[in-house]
Amino acid sequence: MNLQHKKVLLCITGSIAAYKSILLLRLLVKSGAEVQVVLSASAANFVSPLVLETLSKKPVLQDIATGSSWANHVQLGRWADVMVVAPATCNTLAKMAHGQCDNLLLAIYLSATCKVLVAPAMDEDMWHHPATQANLETLRNFGVQLADVSYGELGSGLVGMGRMQEPEQLLLDIEELLLKKASLAGKKVLITAGATHEKLDPVRFLGNNSSGKMGIALAEWFYLHGAEVHLVLGPTHLLPKYAGIQVLNVGTAAEMFAAVEQNFSTSEITVCAAAVADFTPIKSYDKKIKKEEGKQEWELVLTKTTDILAYCGMQKLKHQLVVGFALETDNALANAHKKLLSKKADAIVLNSPSPTTGCNSDTNEVFLLTGDAEALHFPLGNKQDIACKLVEKFIELYDNKK
Repeated sequence: MNLQHKKVLLCITGSIAAYKSILLLRLLVKSGAEVQVVLSASAANFVSPLVLETLSKKPVLQDIATGSSWANHVQLGRWADVMVVAPATCNTLAKMAHGQCDNLLLAIYLSATCKVLVAPAMDEDMWHHPATQANLETLRNFGVQLADVSYGELGSGLVGMGRMQEPEQLLLDIEELLLKKASLAGKKVLITAGATHEKLDPVRFLGNNSSGKMGIALAEWFYLHGAEVHLVLGPTHLLPKYAGIQVLNVGTAAEMFAAVEQNFSTSEITVCAAAVADFTPIKSYDKKIKKEEGKQEWELVLTKTTDILAYCGMQKLKHQLVVGFALETDNALANAHKKLLSKKADAIVLNSPSPTTGCNSDTNEVFLLTGDAEALHFPLGNKQDIACKLVEKFIELYDNKK
């Protein structure tokens, strides 16, 4: 529910891509937004007002005046947190760029005090025409945010640029536009996440169940606070949802340490959330290890990996914040406090393994330990929600170091 209490004007114009706006509306409502739909006259040929009214639970606005009712375009432009024109036809883009005002949508746009996001949709030749590109540049200069178009099959049957951005990506664009802050603008945040895989042979490795969900969630919330985020990510099928997060993919503990070593000195905040292997095989085999006839045991010799959190704690300067994660099965708070001191970290996030917390789960329950202060408890909740609260606490700790 990232868009809880946010107000969105969803303006739909006459393009075949209007069918995508139905899904976008559904995603906005599911994300907690209050949505008012505005429909151009030609858009009603492509999508049903009844469908839009049912999903938004609001009457669809189509005309400035209908019978005895009047749609106050000034009030609507002030009510909304963002005005989203999706799809935006070539014709509507031109009218927006040149200040024309012959329908409700354009009247709202010209009097809007909210942010404006436009998702163009048209055929390739129209998209590439100099007039269209000039109109897009004019809108950029006005401060309008423009969603990317994509390459693919178009309404004409041709294949090329001009497809409206997919609803899922538009939702992310809207989230970023509404939620992104400047509290960490110009600051670099380094995060490790996921497991590491220590190679035994071409098909086997030593690893753990960490999915990287918690570290990825932290990266996303740091990004929404305006930070330049570098995410060192171990093997996982997951990725952060915001393209602006810089992902450094690694496999082994040694590779993760190398990536951290390269980026640590320029990072104001470092969060070691990865479940890094403590040991790695001294020898890895080029061929698959086979069972030997009559041999019941096989000896595996391991050596310690570099302690990434301890490295960061030892190397940090006065202005740098270093946070570690701990997973304990017994004497959890005492062991986490011991880790806080021995690694010279500024804070430790303690979580414990259970069916509903820790590795590979969608929920977590954690304690935040900082120096001699009493541990702060974050009750069981969604990892995204806990990550949001943790990031706010990390920012407080960082601000206190200044």
